[in-house]
Amino acid sequence: MSESTAFPTRPGFTGHIGMQKTGFAQDYARFELTLGPEHLNPLGIPHGGVYATILDTALGSSGGWTGDPDSFLPSVTLNLNVSYLSQPRGGTRLICEGHRVGGGRSIYFAEGVVQDETGQVLARATGTFKMVKPRA
Repeated sequence: MSESTAFPTRPGFTGHIGMQKTGFAQDYARFELTLGPEHLNPLGIPHGGVYATILDTALGSSGGWTGDPDSFLPSVTLNLNVSYLSQPRGGTRLICEGHRVGGGRSIYFAEGVVQDETGQVLARATGTFKMVKPRA
């Protein structure tokens, strides 16, 4: 099994786009993002990559609980399947919840949804993740 590491507050790309961890527990992670013009595609709706990023982060984090909300077991994505379902209905906040749903000690499966603040489901995903040792 992997060693735990401190949960970054503003890590690389996810910090760059403004994503924040707002919930973390056994087999569960929640991330939120306030939409701005930089997150939109030419049609004026959130770019699909924004949904994929927040889903990948929440699903991947859902398997990393250590018992300490400020540390986690890091993982890499082996597979991520995203279904894009709807556009936001006026909300400016994306809320993503990921749940670990199975697997073993090093490889696990997760699923999750992205909603806007009105509760409209915008995208769903399933994924497979592998625990890794953090780099020194």
